[in-house]
Amino acid sequence: MALQTIRIWALRLCFLFAAPCFAHADVAPLITASAQPLFGRADAAAPASTGSLFTGTQSGSLFAPLPPRARIEPGLPRGLGPQTPIAQLLSLIARAEAGRDGYDAVQHGARIRTPRPPTQMTLGEIYAWIDATPGQPHAIGRYQFIPPTLRRVAQIRGLGPDTRFTPDVQDALALVLLEDADLHAFEAGALGRRTFMRNLARIWAGLPLPNGQSYYEGYAGNRASMSWAEFESSVARIWPTG
Repeated sequence: MALQTIRIWALRLCFLFAAPCFAHADVAPLITASAQPLFGRADAAAPASTGSLFTGTQSGSLFAPLPPRARIEPGLPRGLGPQTPIAQLLSLIARAEAGRDGYDAVQHGARIRTPRPPTQMTLGEIYAWIDATPGQPHAIGRYQFIPPTLRRVAQIRGLGPDTRFTPDVQDALALVLLEDADLHAFEAGALGRRTFMRNLARIWAGLPLPNGQSYYEGYAGNRASMSWAEFESSVARIWPTG
């Protein structure tokens, strides 16, 4: 009995002195209420972009838009006369695309034509004609711009809907497409003539590939309007050393 009584008093003394260890409310828990969640709160500020592949249009993204081209005023560059190589190339493209209708050409498959010759219309009026006549071809002008291309090159040039679709404007828009075909690399000797010609054929359906067909053969009635031999000899005359 004496030993049992001693054990009971020992246990009571232990709990008496140990109780403060469990009674203090200010002892920090293992996980505090103010701890941040593992993935951050939904309302937390997003970290700065680090060039992630999927950062949308942030400047560090691989999907960010290309730097804007320098704005160029409508019309051919100063000093680009009718006998310059670029002007001759534009005439060759126009022959394949527009024929004798030139700057006022409208795709022959368009059932509803433009209310006025294209050169007498503004870009805004052309866009309105396109929107009002769905289900038909809308290639227009000397270089047969299709709607998405027309809007894109006009934006690159900084041309608004009030801009008239004049010959100078059409030439200026076509120069953007020549840049897309790597004209500068070709003129600098960094791109072969045949590669440049293929690039042109991927832009203009009337120009042929080496097999004589359009890159868009059969699509919306497209076909090449000249042979590869004619195309190649014409470009060779413009750039004999290309």
